[in-house]
Amino acid sequence: MAGLNKVMLIGHLGRDPELRYTSSGTPVCDFSVAVSRRYNTRDGQQQDETEWFRVTAWNKLAEICANYLTKGQQVYIEGRVKLDRWTGQDGQERSTLAVTAFEMQMLGSRRDQGVSDDTMEAAGAPAEAEETIDPDDLPF
Repeated sequence: MAGLNKVMLIGHLGRDPELRYTSSGTPVCDFSVAVSRRYNTRDGQQQDETEWFRVTAWNKLAEICANYLTKGQQVYIEGRVKLDRWTGQDGQERSTLAVTAFEMQMLGSRRDQGVSDDTMEAAGAPAEAEETIDPDDLPF
C-alpha cells in the first residue's frame, strides 16, 4: 500500500523568494511561510502561535514564485513535508520543517499583492470581471 505525505498551508511569506539554478539549469526557489493561529488558554487569555516552514519550489513553479511572491503576502501552498535535522556549529541538534511545493496560489486581492491585471494576463491568468452580476438579473 502506498503512503501519503501531503501538507496544505495558508500563511504569509517571511521573506522575498530567492531564485537559483542547479548546475543542470533547473530553477529552484526558496522562501519561508509563517502559519499563525490564535487560541484561548484555560484561563481565558488569547495566545498566538506561529509555525515557520521552509518552502522549496522547482521548475516552472519556482520561476512563478520568484516573479510574483513578495514578503508579507498571503499564500496557499500544497506539497509534501519533511523534517530536516542537523547539528549546529554550537553542537546543538536543530530541526526545521521543509516543504516541497507542487502547487501555489496567491491569496488576497491583486491590489494587495501589488500585481496589475496586465501583468497577470501576460502570465496567463484570467482578468477579473469588471462588473458583478446580480443573480436577480439572470433570465432563468
